[in-house]
Amino acid sequence: MNNTGGTEDYRVLKLMEALSSGDPLTQRQLSRRVGIALGLVNSYLKNLIRKGYVTVKNIPPRRYAYYLTPKGFAEKGRLALKLLHHYNEIYQHARTTLKDLFRQLEAEGKRTVVFAGSDEVAEIAYLTLQETDLELAGVLDDERAGEEFFSYRIYPFSEIQSLHYDAVVVASYVKRRDIIERLKNSGVSEMDIKQIF
Repeated sequence: MNNTGGTEDYRVLKLMEALSSGDPLTQRQLSRRVGIALGLVNSYLKNLIRKGYVTVKNIPPRRYAYYLTPKGFAEKGRLALKLLHHYNEIYQHARTTLKDLFRQLEAEGKRTVVFAGSDEVAEIAYLTLQETDLELAGVLDDERAGEEFFSYRIYPFSEIQSLHYDAVVVASYVKRRDIIERLKNSGVSEMDIKQIF
C-alpha cells in the first residue's frame, strides 16, 4: 500500500481544519497547532491559495492571517471522506495481514511479540493479538515513552534489549520506515522485524 497520498492528504486536512475555526492564524501559529514544519505549512498554503481554498488577509503589524473560503470548506469535506475511505482500507488490510502474521508466528513456535509504534495500527494489532495465544512483551515508541498503551507501559526504542521477545511487529503505518531504522539502530535483527505494510 502506498501511503504518500494518504499522508499528504492528512496533513492538508489538518491544516484546513485549523483554518476552519475562523481564528486569524499566522503560518507560525498553524505550524504549531497542526504539528507540521513551518516550511511545509508555507508550501501547502501557497497551493491552497492558488486553488482558491484559502484566502489571506493582512493583519497588523506586518503579518498575514489565513482563512478557509467557501470552496475550501467544500474541499475539506471531500478530503475528509477520501481519507475515511483510505483509512478503512488500511484497517481492513491491517486486520487481515495481522491475523496471517500472528498465525504464522504461532506456527513457528513464537510466544511473545513487541509492538514498535503505538498509533492506530498498534491498537488494531492489540485487538487482533487477543484472538491468539501470543503474548505482548512490550510496546516501543520514543514519542510516547512513559505513557500507557492499554495496560502496558510504552518504552523508548533504546530499551528494546531489556525486553524478552520472539518477534518485533512494526505497528505503525505512517512512521514505519523510521521505526524500522530505529529498530536496526537498536540492535534488532532484521529477521526479527515483522511488517504488515
